[in-house]
Amino acid sequence: MDNPLNRLAPQLFGDYPNKFLTLFNKIFIAPNTDKDIVKENLWKAYEFGNRYHEGQKRLSGEPYFNHCLEVAETLASWNMDYKTIMAGLLHDVVEDTNITIKDLEIEFDKDLAGLVDGLTKISGIEFSTRKEKQAGNFMKMLLSVAKDIRVIIIKFADRLHNMKTIEFLPKLKQRRIAIETRDVYSPLAHRLGMSSVKSQLDDLVFKTLHEDEYKTIFAKLKSSNRQRKKLINSHIEPIKSGLNKYNISPKIYGRSKSLYSIYGKMNNRNKNFEDIYDIYAIRIIVDKIEECYSALGVVHSLCTPVQERFKDFIATPKSNGYQSIHTTIIGADGKMVEIQIRTNEMNDNAEIGIASHWVYKEGRKIKNDIGSDIKWLRELIEMLKDESTNPKEFMDILKIDLFDGEIYVFTPTGDLIQLPIGSTPVDFAFQVHTQVGLHCLGAKVNHRLVSLNEELKSGDVIEIITGKKQTPSISWQKFAVTSKARNAINKFLKDTSLNESIALGRQLLLKTLRRLKIYNLKNEYLNSFKIFGYNNQDSFLSAVGKGFVTFREIHNKINVNQKEVKRSSAYSKIGNVINNVFRPKDGIIIDDIDNIMIRYGKCCNPIPGDNVIGFVTRGRGMTIHISSCKNLPLVTQENDRLVPVDWNLPRDAIFNSRLKIIGQDYKGLLKNLSECIGGQNININSVDIKVNGAVATAYFIIQIKNKRQLDRLIKKILFIKNVDSVERLGR
Repeated sequence: MDNPLNRLAPQLFGDYPNKFLTLFNKIFIAPNTDKDIVKENLWKAYEFGNRYHEGQKRLSGEPYFNHCLEVAETLASWNMDYKTIMAGLLHDVVEDTNITIKDLEIEFDKDLAGLVDGLTKISGIEFSTRKEKQAGNFMKMLLSVAKDIRVIIIKFADRLHNMKTIEFLPKLKQRRIAIETRDVYSPLAHRLGMSSVKSQLDDLVFKTLHEDEYKTIFAKLKSSNRQRKKLINSHIEPIKSGLNKYNISPKIYGRSKSLYSIYGKMNNRNKNFEDIYDIYAIRIIVDKIEECYSALGVVHSLCTPVQERFKDFIATPKSNGYQSIHTTIIGADGKMVEIQIRTNEMNDNAEIGIASHWVYKEGRKIKNDIGSDIKWLRELIEMLKDESTNPKEFMDILKIDLFDGEIYVFTPTGDLIQLPIGSTPVDFAFQVHTQVGLHCLGAKVNHRLVSLNEELKSGDVIEIITGKKQTPSISWQKFAVTSKARNAINKFLKDTSLNESIALGRQLLLKTLRRLKIYNLKNEYLNSFKIFGYNNQDSFLSAVGKGFVTFREIHNKINVNQKEVKRSSAYSKIGNVINNVFRPKDGIIIDDIDNIMIRYGKCCNPIPGDNVIGFVTRGRGMTIHISSCKNLPLVTQENDRLVPVDWNLPRDAIFNSRLKIIGQDYKGLLKNLSECIGGQNININSVDIKVNGAVATAYFIIQIKNKRQLDRLIKKILFIKNVDSVERLGR
């Protein structure tokens, strides 16, 4: 048994270990807080953890408690409260020793024991590279975080040190942990505003999964370091002198992009390392917000700014709370340099995100709940508590929510709402309130009526029109962007899909019978559910509505069962009619609905690759529209006539597509356009060009195979001299 005097020795003789003193000196202690009490409590946790981890070694050979100490020091560098740092020292004591949560509660308190308990539960989760399983476990982790967000902050510090020492693990385990870090912890760090943590994790993952590429970029960065620092310093000195004239004393320094970010840029833009000029950025840190704008004025007066690369995240912060001014200038050597301007507080928030909220102010700590600045996390947790949310959908939601681009729109009363780029009035409605979204009938954008799939832009003022009887349509799934909207729509459709599919199945069956002039046989067809193994008519009709059972299958089954009976001329005629009416046109087959005549909407002219949806028309089969087509009955009572469909086409299928091209008129414009289209092996059916002053508007009808080919052509056309825009049209 340990001598109890050993625990008291530092208090009696003042000989604290150097490692402990180093940690203590890093801790932020608020005014009016007794340092001796903090020191006493911290030592208690230090000694407790060291004692119970004694004799344990990591794979590197170092004492295990060194890892706990590293985690605590990381938390101290993030200005976390000392209770959280104590939990960092003890985060593995329950998992790796015979100590229980109850023991910690008795020895310390419920708060600290709760933190360690949350960490122990997370450590017990077995992650898999299979998305469904990984997502399901991630749900559990986030739900545990809901009690105290400090749990995940400690986990970040733990994961950071584990990734730094990952080379001592077997290769297979290295890969598993790196993928888990890439797919779970790095995105979550981003959403909590912890950019420094995200960058470090990304680089460590990059080093583990792509070691050769990491070494190459690291070597190139190191070799060009001196030259780039010289370039940065040439900009820093003039900026500093300019700010000093206004009695502003900034901190200015250069900061390089993460290696993973450089690698991503090289891959995404197909560039060499030498072609990337914004590897280094200049960061200007000032004391007050007004000094940020003064600094911006000085920077723009000294250098030429790049107009399209200016962003003011101070006036309109990102959804994770990030604030800064970003501008890009062109230096004397003609190279672009990014400038980031922010206050000290903004810088802390940008680097360590939510962790910065545990800094003590005037001796009082900010309440450690999930605040308004991380509303996203709170909403996600509520989403997870809904038992209907399945793991696969959750991962999709997570991916969608991790957006970099945002827009800022307003309610009619002037309230600011942040949304991802590509959001529609439906997303806005659900962001205001779930009930508003569920009963969204229409929308006004800047006092103008628009369709629900209209893409919103920053600065728009949106008014939502609601109706008591209005409910979400299946087509909303195609253009809703935010996780809140998509989850609410999915939940509603799940709750109502049975009745809708029954009604749709009945409608499809009866309409087809009526069209074939055999409506008198409806009872025979409706009651054929036993042949297909269904217990009742409703479940059978639901299967028809969902496309699991087709009319052709029903007809063939009924005929097979009547083999012993002499076939009437009526049945023989039915077979002929079906073969003639439902023969796929031009080799085109739409999955699960080959029993219905297919037409394509002239309003949107869908082509393979478009997200499409079927609309059952009265007496004319089914019309295929692009899911975002404005002519779809989005806000009518006919939503049950919408049917999910997909493409299943032969390779040689050809579709007509219409393009509107606007540009400056010049001699040879039509020739250049025609050559560009012909050069992509695309046939031109017709062309119409009109000139009004110096502006030429050309309309082309071309033969296209799929959306990918069309998108490639549009990009090529935009490179033609003096072409301003290319738009795909319906009719």
